[in-house]
Amino acid sequence: MVEVINGIQQIGIGVLDTKTVFNWYRKHLGFNVLLFKDEAVASLMTRYTNGKAEKRDAYLSLNLMGGGGLEIWQFKDRLPTAAQNDIVLGDLGIYAMKIRCKDLVSMHGYLEQIGVLQLTGIINTLPHSASFYFDDPFGNKVQMVQDSYMFSAQKSKCGGVMGAVIGVSNMERSLEFYKRMLGYTVVLFDDIETNGTAANKKYRKVILGQNRKHIGGFGDLLGPTQLELVEMLQGTPTKIFKDRLWGDLGYIHLCFDVQGMDSLREKAKILKTPFTVDSSNSFDMGDAAGHFSYIEDPDGTLIELVETHKVPILKSLGIYLNLKKRNPYKTLPKWLVKSLGLHKVSKDL
Repeated sequence: MVEVINGIQQIGIGVLDTKTVFNWYRKHLGFNVLLFKDEAVASLMTRYTNGKAEKRDAYLSLNLMGGGGLEIWQFKDRLPTAAQNDIVLGDLGIYAMKIRCKDLVSMHGYLEQIGVLQLTGIINTLPHSASFYFDDPFGNKVQMVQDSYMFSAQKSKCGGVMGAVIGVSNMERSLEFYKRMLGYTVVLFDDIETNGTAANKKYRKVILGQNRKHIGGFGDLLGPTQLELVEMLQGTPTKIFKDRLWGDLGYIHLCFDVQGMDSLREKAKILKTPFTVDSSNSFDMGDAAGHFSYIEDPDGTLIELVETHKVPILKSLGIYLNLKKRNPYKTLPKWLVKSLGLHKVSKDL
């Protein structure tokens, strides 16, 4: 079967306390659907955790306005470490997540009102598009991007995850990887910019989109995606997770919802970026199940691929959605995806 990339399923965030992070994003950014919470041992990830199978707590939260979710991830038997130095634009790895927002001005005003740190002004990057940055209370950089796509109307001022800003060391090499491996063939922006500080460093920035000819499963919920690759043209970038483990503080991976894992495995081999982790047949996270794998971009940034097999609809009645036998090119009925709203959380955990 030819592979299908339905969209960005989630971005992984290493945190000190899953509940605290979930509560903030639920209250302020509308990630109020708690699809699952699971405590287990990450036995397949020892390649990235110094050979030790670490116990972890993970929450997956969604915003039904449309976009990917947050996998909020916490070590249980180890205190996660932060980057030794301040993370700057162009450092290697995931610098920020992109969140879609229909009314950027209103969102900016709200974030200013609640006092988020490092809130920038609104800037125009693309024709008919604008964005701004801020830091969440846990030290993670977030880019809010003007985007009109909406899966379903919600009270939230913004939607879900639509992409990431990723630092790369060699733009042409990284473009080859993201275009051929993940189908980011649409170049929305490609230019040299300065950071506007006293140092006035130059960067090459390329913003990529996908054609989305074929999507299935939760593709309508996840929506169109966008990757922003940034190469530092002056100075030497630092690897964001240098001397740290997967699961330490910050953005630990970018995850894509896919179909056709066997085909993707063969493609990765051909492109000389083979799977570094492969759950082979199926993982089980209690409330959800599927097949997951990891690959690395040319700078070692972790990309997760998940083929979803089962998701909970109404767990108390034992009602689950089985995706294994569905047409991979057909999206799920909108009413069925909206039923994930049964998992909405209306107050702090």
